[in-house]
Amino acid sequence: MLLTLTTTHRPATDLGHLLVKHPDRTHAFDVPVGTAHVFYPHADEARCTAALLLDVDPAKLAAARGRGRGRQPTATPESFTLGRYVNDRPYAASSLLASALSRVYRSALRGESRDRPELAATSIPLEIRVPVLRCRGGAEVATRLFGPLGWTVTATAITLDEQHPQWGESRYVDLTLTGTLRVADALNHLYVMLPVLDDAKHYWVAPDEVDKLLRVGAGWLAGHPERGLIVRRYLAHRRALAGQALERLAAQCPTDEPGLEDGAEDRPAQAPRASLAARRREAVHAALVEAGAQRVLDLGCGGGALLATLIGDRRFTEIVGTDVSTQALGLAARRIRLDRLPERQRNRVTLHQSALTYRDERLRGYDAAVLMEVIEHLDPPRLPALEDAVFGYARPATVVLTTPNVEHNVRYEGLAAGAFRHSDHRFEWTRAEFAEWVDRIGATYGYSAVVRGVGDDDPQVGAPTQLAVFTRT
Repeated sequence: MLLTLTTTHRPATDLGHLLVKHPDRTHAFDVPVGTAHVFYPHADEARCTAALLLDVDPAKLAAARGRGRGRQPTATPESFTLGRYVNDRPYAASSLLASALSRVYRSALRGESRDRPELAATSIPLEIRVPVLRCRGGAEVATRLFGPLGWTVTATAITLDEQHPQWGESRYVDLTLTGTLRVADALNHLYVMLPVLDDAKHYWVAPDEVDKLLRVGAGWLAGHPERGLIVRRYLAHRRALAGQALERLAAQCPTDEPGLEDGAEDRPAQAPRASLAARRREAVHAALVEAGAQRVLDLGCGGGALLATLIGDRRFTEIVGTDVSTQALGLAARRIRLDRLPERQRNRVTLHQSALTYRDERLRGYDAAVLMEVIEHLDPPRLPALEDAVFGYARPATVVLTTPNVEHNVRYEGLAAGAFRHSDHRFEWTRAEFAEWVDRIGATYGYSAVVRGVGDDDPQVGAPTQLAVFTRT
């Protein structure tokens, strides 16, 4: 199976520095299912192409399958006895190629380059070609997955037999991606999407795959419109792991749109159960309505899920979203379709880049402010700065704040003991710790407060989310 990566950035041969593979040599690496080769079919100042060729050894592949026998949760091309030796794995790009990618381009995946660190952090023109890609769902699914990531996608279905076109199309596509991205981002996209399109991972999916997926998908997976499909397939349709991953992604950039669930069109429609992220937004919205707020701040708005809810309620006459990340603000603008809103609606909404640990004059004088799943992303020594900026300086009449209840984490299957729900969380509080903090904030800054839970209330460990409503006295 073959994958090529081409750039026309000058000098193009700097691609060798980014991949840590010299263009004048061939490189070979042992991998569990065979040998991975890297070579450069073309390399000059104007254009450079690096090729990754995975030579699969059927005996090694059969041995690898034998070691995982009885544990693979999804059907694969090798699931029947003869299929362990006669299958498409040596020829069609699949999860095997993603594993080789991580072995061969390890430094490049992390965005590291000792010789060209500035270039590693720079978006450059790239073209990726996978001439034979196993793609469940066809070319249309490949376009849905790569298109939102900034790629121009050319995916052509491969016919079963050119001499007999009446036989129709195969399960394979010829994929070409063109775009201007960092090499690290391009490789991380491939690392996730190759097994997603394959939808038949060749290895056992353990709970630590959730952390791996969120780490590799940092910065793009949370806001992807097909994140549900990506998560379910990447985690081999293990419902508990997929649920945990989606919950953690929702904290970064929650959306209401589940990804396409394979076979869903064949099943009778059922009333979906609201996710915790959706129930959080409902609880925050209800608290704002109860407070009679009209001019509202969404502090740390992320991808704009709450903004979308607030825009739909005409009681809120002015809505301001802030975030320290310009990327998050861009996601929020796209989510709420800011450029397409009617003028009257558009005039109600403002997006600001702002850090919550600094006083910002633009945020003073509002009826209410929301901090939804925000404070746990700050290092504890930075919390006093946020407290001063929000409660001491901006001083909205009402503050609605949510944060995880760490006691409830034991109810999340696959979450290791002592681990937080999200890799970026700096802390998670017990109910007693949160109550103590709420009391201190009220006494220090002149607010009264009530605390309640959001989500199913467990008699032993409480609700998964803690919510406090502060009212200025």
